[in-house]
Amino acid sequence: MGFIHIDMFVSLDGVAQAPGGPEEDTEDGFAFGGWQAPLWDEVVDDQVGSGLTEMDALLLGRRTYDIFASYWPHQDGNTAQLLNRVPKYVASRQAPILGWHNSTLLGPDVVEALHELRDRHENIHVIDSIDFVQTLFAKQLFDRLTLWVYPILLGSGKKLFANGVVPTNLKLIEPVVASPKGAVMHRYLLANGTPSVGEMSSGGHED
Repeated sequence: MGFIHIDMFVSLDGVAQAPGGPEEDTEDGFAFGGWQAPLWDEVVDDQVGSGLTEMDALLLGRRTYDIFASYWPHQDGNTAQLLNRVPKYVASRQAPILGWHNSTLLGPDVVEALHELRDRHENIHVIDSIDFVQTLFAKQLFDRLTLWVYPILLGSGKKLFANGVVPTNLKLIEPVVASPKGAVMHRYLLANGTPSVGEMSSGGHED
């Protein structure tokens, strides 16, 4: 059964809206579109690129699909070639026209559709797609979460965990990577069970 990877870029206060460009998503008057660009460096570029090398399918929400479809077919380089080549699957409640090569609309039953994708592909990546990712968190329909946290506070904008999530255990599976400009990558595996609790005893820490 294939893996579903979630790849997200967020500010330190959890904003994930429009990291790529000023006009990417201006909903609710968001004024910081493209906030990721000044903090992109060689370490981030290498890590993001290497994290996608095994991808054999791309899974996106409708808004992110439209953004990607208007951009990546006109780009060159390894990442563009990969994204343009692999099958693209789109989660949408509507019936959009999917003009990007090798794109398919998921059926109305997203859970069933994702099970079918797992049988068809080894490594399915979800990039950005804030709204769709909420469904994956709620249903625990993901296997790995790669979270890039950037050293800025945006104050407003769509947040990755704005409405809370189902209590979930995660396991850090790689050493944390910090880039020269302060972006920090965490890569987690979905773990069994829900978070446990305990009491900090006086013998377990110093005052």
